[in-house]
Amino acid sequence: MSKVERLINQFIPENYNLSLSIDRPGRSFSGSVSITGLTAPDSRQISLHAHDLTIESVNVNGRLAEFSLNDDELTVAHPSILPNAKQIVDVSFSGKITDGMHGLYPCYYLHDGTKEELIATQFESHHAREVFPCVDEPEAKATFDVSLTTETDVTVLGNMPIKWQRQEGGQLVTVFETTPRMSSYLLAWVYGDLQKKSGQTKSGVEVNIWATKAQPAASLDFALDIATRSIDFYNDYFDTPYPLPKSDHVALPDFSSGAMENWGLITYREIALLANPAITSVSGRQYIASVIAHELSHQWFGNLVTMKWWNDLWLNESFASLMEYVALDALEPSWQVWRNFTSSESLPALRRDALDGVQPVQVEVEHPDDINTLFDGAIVYAKGACLMHMLQNYVGDQAFRNGLQQYFKTHAYKNTEAHDLWNAIAKASGQPVDQLMTTWLSQPGYPVVHATSDGSTITLTQEQFFIGPHQASSALWPIPLLANIAGAPELLDQKTISFSDSGTSLRLNVGGGAHFITHYDADLMARLLADLKDGRLDIVSRLQLLNEHILLARAGIISSADLIPLIEAYANETEEQVWDMLALALAELRKFVEDNSEAETKLRSLTGRIAEKQFQRLGWQQIDGEAESDTKLRATILSCMVYSERTDVVRQALAIFNSQPLDELDAELRPLLISNAARNSDDDTLVDSLLKAHAATASSDLQRDISAGITSTKDQAVIKRLLGLITDPTVVRPQDSMYWYVWLLRNRYGRDLTWQWLRDNWQWVEKTFGGDKSYDEFVRYTAGGLANRTQLQEFKTFFTPKQVEPALKRAIEVGLAELEGRVELIERDSQAVCEKLVKD
Repeated sequence: MSKVERLINQFIPENYNLSLSIDRPGRSFSGSVSITGLTAPDSRQISLHAHDLTIESVNVNGRLAEFSLNDDELTVAHPSILPNAKQIVDVSFSGKITDGMHGLYPCYYLHDGTKEELIATQFESHHAREVFPCVDEPEAKATFDVSLTTETDVTVLGNMPIKWQRQEGGQLVTVFETTPRMSSYLLAWVYGDLQKKSGQTKSGVEVNIWATKAQPAASLDFALDIATRSIDFYNDYFDTPYPLPKSDHVALPDFSSGAMENWGLITYREIALLANPAITSVSGRQYIASVIAHELSHQWFGNLVTMKWWNDLWLNESFASLMEYVALDALEPSWQVWRNFTSSESLPALRRDALDGVQPVQVEVEHPDDINTLFDGAIVYAKGACLMHMLQNYVGDQAFRNGLQQYFKTHAYKNTEAHDLWNAIAKASGQPVDQLMTTWLSQPGYPVVHATSDGSTITLTQEQFFIGPHQASSALWPIPLLANIAGAPELLDQKTISFSDSGTSLRLNVGGGAHFITHYDADLMARLLADLKDGRLDIVSRLQLLNEHILLARAGIISSADLIPLIEAYANETEEQVWDMLALALAELRKFVEDNSEAETKLRSLTGRIAEKQFQRLGWQQIDGEAESDTKLRATILSCMVYSERTDVVRQALAIFNSQPLDELDAELRPLLISNAARNSDDDTLVDSLLKAHAATASSDLQRDISAGITSTKDQAVIKRLLGLITDPTVVRPQDSMYWYVWLLRNRYGRDLTWQWLRDNWQWVEKTFGGDKSYDEFVRYTAGGLANRTQLQEFKTFFTPKQVEPALKRAIEVGLAELEGRVELIERDSQAVCEKLVKD
């Protein structure tokens, strides 16, 4: 896409005085904005961003001006516009409220059987221009004075506290205090019939959790506690006070992303903020805490100090993804969140980053329409977080923290580029940070380190790791080896290095603090397996060993059949995080046995056998005083036991499901119990009753559990019915349609029907999600769900013509590589896996 001109190079805004009158029933708004700013030294015109707005009039310095509106740009010309001079531009305009979940949009919900609505905004990345003319670029920081005219009897929220509010002419006028200097994408407001719970930080910041009145008041309490303590933590960690007088957190019934860090008014999906004590699981509460900690870190990193341009978007998200772990480790040490880092961040990053054609972390952005292609969560969030964690380990936590503190003090209310952060941390640590980070950020992919021993010497050799078809690569990285033995170098920055073999077990990347994997030769692997069986490997090392072998098998470096004896070596495993990875390793084998019933039966038996010891320990019911990790582990173990299809287990799961109302089932087990019933119950009314419960509940947790369970059905007629509901917003909210699609696609009994549904309904996908950053996820998840050569050819036929769309191009290219690699893997390893299972 052609490079867009930066409008800040013409006109630098200093203040927006925005007045907006919102006609919710009429789905429209009108308003005026007075923009004070400075023209560039060589500029005699002013251009503003304006998308799908009707411009009524423009005045410059009090005089009527000529204007033209082309695509996204409003160009204003007037003789009084002089270079390097203060200008006041007044624009009157109007626009439409639409259902696209960006710009200004409605959120729908039911309260006591009555249809209700909220009005909300979503301006990231470049959607502020859909609501008012502005320089909609992150570098164009300005202060904002906002006045909203709405219907009466509503709660109106903005970035800042309310300055004054009164009724005028049967409407409610709300004027907010002036914001600090900030980027346009962080401006926000929400209004409607809301309830709140309030608290205060140690420094006096007011913290409010908001939700519709359809939600139980008790569901706001957990978020209030986490949010308040998170601000206190960041105040101390960053040594920079939270910059605003209040921190509002609002649960929206309709929201495309998980959450959005609008300054002082953070918006969330309901499932990401509200924890109903009677319904939300332990896992759900921990997810909520991580989202809140993530978004609050943005109030400093991203809001107080903001990227200069979108090519550094990764820095915002990578940093926040790291800081959620730093914060929660301090706030809730019993959760052991760093153990989750390997499975939640490293695993998706390593899987995605091994595909040829995947984007590097740092990507040049020529046009704002390219921005939506950057939100590859496995790269921008997960890999970026892994690299930030690598940097934190490399320089040490205290130097990392000192560098951040200086960074905020130096650049508050300003814009920066990545090198500004590297300079601050380098100064604090005395380490060449830029040299380490530049290669990792600009190069896609990551290395595999081959470790070999001849008995006296260990040799390490690095090369780029690929899964699936790829071009040859000579790329090298400066790799912090994080080895467990003396004599190993700290950094591998060349192709090969050797050192003495002391005969002890070698482990690289101890603690998981770097972004690479290791392929140990037979001798070194035998030493590791001995350590594993004797209990000498720590939790992260046990996680890594499984994850690395899954990846090595996918790449064809080892056979997938080699996973089977490794899995069997974990028969005595007790830790929840390791079991999550062990369950993934077992699931990895399922694709090889779909067409071999004997091997599939053996795999089910192996899965049950591996889980049996923990099944006997944990049982079906929570034990008073048990660790939350055991509560979560029980769900994983029972999932394995249900997959084993042991008759007593399936019957007991059905009996528990039938014994209680849905909302009274164990929250950790609820989706498993529903899915077991969907597959094995002979109740003809089950589907209708589940869909009725889905429609009746206001709990997003319960809705998610029902949809995850019901989509597990084997019944083709039910699958067709569920597919038909995806396009019905009265049943499946557009924000949730992706989940329904993915669950049905991953259901082997629904794969073909679901893939056909996508092709038949692509026009609906394009219309509903075409302007949203989730648009390319339909390509990504489809590539991740198909499995045979016929489907590969169908994928090529259907998606290749769509590569002309910038928002889809990279996802299609990488998807083709991923799908081709999976098809080749299944064809290559199925026989060996099946033979190994049957033989054992």
